[in-house]
Amino acid sequence: MNFRNIHKMIPQKRLLSMLAVFSLLLQAIIISYNHLSGYYEIKGLSDYMLRLVYNSILTFAGSVIVAYADLTVIRFLNKRLPWKGKVVSRVTVQFILTLIIASVIAVIITFTANSINPYTSNLKAVIIDNVLILSIINILLMITLEAWIFFIEGTRSAKKAEALEKELIKIRFETLKNQLNPHFMFNSLNVLSGLINRDTKKAQKFIDEFSLIYRYALETLEKQVVSLKDELEFVKSYIYLQELRYGENLQFDLTLNANLSDYLVPPLSLQVLAENAIKHNIINKDKPLSISIYSENNYIVVRNNYQLKQNIRPGKGIGQENLAKRYAMISDMKPEFIIKNNYYYAKIPLIEYE
Repeated sequence: MNFRNIHKMIPQKRLLSMLAVFSLLLQAIIISYNHLSGYYEIKGLSDYMLRLVYNSILTFAGSVIVAYADLTVIRFLNKRLPWKGKVVSRVTVQFILTLIIASVIAVIITFTANSINPYTSNLKAVIIDNVLILSIINILLMITLEAWIFFIEGTRSAKKAEALEKELIKIRFETLKNQLNPHFMFNSLNVLSGLINRDTKKAQKFIDEFSLIYRYALETLEKQVVSLKDELEFVKSYIYLQELRYGENLQFDLTLNANLSDYLVPPLSLQVLAENAIKHNIINKDKPLSISIYSENNYIVVRNNYQLKQNIRPGKGIGQENLAKRYAMISDMKPEFIIKNNYYYAKIPLIEYE
């Protein structure tokens, strides 16, 4: 029995406290009923308290065993027969296991109690009574535990959703702030200023691509995922502006299968990785920067030759951290960032459309 995992389902202290109170109240009711019905006579307060303490301890011990056995069953069935889509099978199997647990533990407790203080009634009849009583109690306990777990999970989900929403607002703000980077705008306007006098067609295309970048950023800001096809069109526009700025010193290669276009990625993810490569690495005639985007298994890889600027230290930057947080909200898969053989690899998982 994995107590660590069970403790995650229901806090252990609260469970034991509930079982202690439950055992005390149950025995108080049973002892009082037996006395009033004439099943046996209570000779006084001391006799009542002695029976209450003795029976409550036995009941508590049994209820702890039963409760943890029930929680083990719940945890097992949550994996093998989850409630979603398998309600009938789940109820049937859980009901049978509940009766088995109650019967086995009732027999063990009855024999233990009889060895300590032999019953005056027929032992077989006592066993049958105890099995029936504990079976009913365990059915109620199993229902209580299931309801408690649903309540706890619902509360946790609500808190997690609230925390994620706050984090998402923060991430969106950081993303928008990065897109409105004054350095990028200033450099882009400088390039545009130079193009206007030299090549009006290129200047017009530059304006079109520049406006597309900001329109896309604003349109996708509220989205958690976008199609890879749209993201690639966006990053092409971004790279086009950078190629006009750096000329032949910046080289870009895109190699992707067409059948990957329906997969999903977080918006602006590829642009962030391309921007990081340009921002952090030397780009000049002697050391041109080469950026490649290609697929590898279920990942999109953004690779660049690693020639870090002197004032830049390797590490996990804001863009990478932002991207990792966005993936944590939508997938169990995580982006990877690797330096190998003088190349920097940023790998982001592809998310299947559901």
